[in-house]
Amino acid sequence: MHIPRFGLGTFRLKDQVVIDSVKTALDVGYRAIDTAQIYDNEAQVGQAIAESGVARQELFLTTKVWVDNFSPEKFIPSLKDSLQKLRTDAVNLTLIHWPAPKMGVNISEVMQLLLEAKQQGLTEQIGVSNFNIALTQQAMDEIGKQHIATNQIELSPYLQNQKLADFLQAEEIDVTSYMTLAYGKVLNDPVLTVIAAEHQASSAQVALAWALQKGFAVIPSSTKREHLLHNLQAQDLQLSAEDMQQIAALERHGREVDPEQLAPAWD
Repeated sequence: MHIPRFGLGTFRLKDQVVIDSVKTALDVGYRAIDTAQIYDNEAQVGQAIAESGVARQELFLTTKVWVDNFSPEKFIPSLKDSLQKLRTDAVNLTLIHWPAPKMGVNISEVMQLLLEAKQQGLTEQIGVSNFNIALTQQAMDEIGKQHIATNQIELSPYLQNQKLADFLQAEEIDVTSYMTLAYGKVLNDPVLTVIAAEHQASSAQVALAWALQKGFAVIPSSTKREHLLHNLQAQDLQLSAEDMQQIAALERHGREVDPEQLAPAWD
């Protein structure tokens, strides 16, 4: 994979909450942190990293450029602002947060700006988020698929996005799953609960292990040390072929995040 398979998500975490979450995560062994301009927490993430004492070169930092900053005048300056907040000269990965076709976003132009950010050394790798197959293809055609490290998409046992995931994996673009626990909705799923009991694990660990065994990267978030540690331990859980089949049957196209102006037509 181009990117770490396990990281910490920071969506919806702000102020002292995000500082504590990041510092605790780093303390229990996380080394990849995912943030975004729109999360309004990059400065706090930067502060938490600085206070943690963990060396920058040990970390994999991801941020995402928000749609308001897609113009040529704003794109690079907005990323430089993110770097300042994160207290780093460069991030490891920068993503286009949403394609926003209904807002008239010019994907070709935005991908060229993203590539320029990479060429300027502001980000080691680049990628996309919430792109469907057609838009991913367009991005690949524009800058070459070798430059697209990942497509970060909503993906959980309830939204398995098989068509898009298969396409990305065939093109050797890493799949990053966000909302792997579907806002916690999968935690009480009877199938996952039974599988978890068989493995002496939690249903959260089973859902994360399922995604990892599918070859996806995951970025779950938590504010509790115990949950952060348990999530990380999902990497040690080996699900059987039968377990994987049972989870495959849970697909219900249960999308949690679908902002009308920002989202593409999903596959």
